Amino acid sequence: MAAAELTGEQDPSQTRGFPRALMFAWLMLGVLLLGAAGWTALFGNPADSEPAIAFDIQFPGKALAKAPRKTNGINRIGAGAQPTAPMMQGQKAEVPPSIVPANIAKPIYAGANLVADPDLIEQTPVGPLPRIADDGRSPMNAYAPPVPNTQGPRIAIVMTGLGVSAKATQAAIANLPPAITLAFLPYADDVQRWVGEARKRGHEVLLEVPMEPYDFPDSDPGPHTLRAGSGEDSNIDRLTWSLTRFTGYAGITNLLGARFMADPSALEPVMTFLARRGLVFFDAGPVSRSSAPDVAKRIGAPYVQSASNIDAIQTGMEIDQRLSELEARARLNGSAAGTAFVYPVTIERLTSWAQGLSGRGFVLVPASAIVPASSK
Repeated sequence: MAAAELTGEQDPSQTRGFPRALMFAWLMLGVLLLGAAGWTALFGNPADSEPAIAFDIQFPGKALAKAPRKTNGINRIGAGAQPTAPMMQGQKAEVPPSIVPANIAKPIYAGANLVADPDLIEQTPVGPLPRIADDGRSPMNAYAPPVPNTQGPRIAIVMTGLGVSAKATQAAIANLPPAITLAFLPYADDVQRWVGEARKRGHEVLLEVPMEPYDFPDSDPGPHTLRAGSGEDSNIDRLTWSLTRFTGYAGITNLLGARFMADPSALEPVMTFLARRGLVFFDAGPVSRSSAPDVAKRIGAPYVQSASNIDAIQTGMEIDQRLSELEARARLNGSAAGTAFVYPVTIERLTSWAQGLSGRGFVLVPASAIVPASSK
């Protein structure tokens, strides 16, 4: 023993069983692995039944600080993947050219339609803020398309969600009838280019202003959201940021905002600010929860209430049913407005519906055309 230690050699009696033990351990490990693989093949992986969450995050532009979230299972801002319109499959959307300069010194037209006018703009450090011109012209009237001199109940459709997905935006502008109003989000860097293209095609344009929903922040319309609990100055600052993102719009509509719209003390300063700048307010939410009709009446603000979200269920049959109900409401009241989102199925059904509308005695008009004359 001592000799072995001095020479650095091991006693053969201590190592004789080691290879056998090592081989036996490897054999047992192989049996266990083969058994686990067989069990999984026959009965599946228990973890496969566990719920999983996958995130699909996109960054539409530098101004979008955090990914917007879903509401009622519908991603209203496009943070997740959305289906592509059939007419755009396999094609890459071409961003329109820039026609509005940073400093607007003269009226700018997109085709025959006005998209920017220095008389209708207050230049601010953060961008061009709309205002009523010295001659009394308002953005609501200056940027509104002409309305056909046709008798019949009027129907207005506002399609929301434009300006984030280039393909969806291009599909809506190219395929929808010009009388349909298009509402753009303020977040993308190239939104002014798309607004110019929409005006070139004859569409009226609205700006979508993010407002606080009841389940905020689980449903989050994005940066610069108007909040019911914020003070007037804070909300006007946030509103101003949105209003200065682009030019050429006749008014605004709410992006989400059920909680904010239900609070008259928060809503009234905002509606007053918008009315004093000559902008129409299109209320895209349910009237049952909104204080906007009462506030608009009290301050005399230009206001339109949507009667229906026509694609809350995104199937052709459901959309057709909502459009039929909208026709019935317009026939009863003389006019009606509906809200839609830029889904491919909605674009397809609206295009088909509009083709036969005049034959049924209705007139498709931009949203500003159904503002009461007393409020213009």
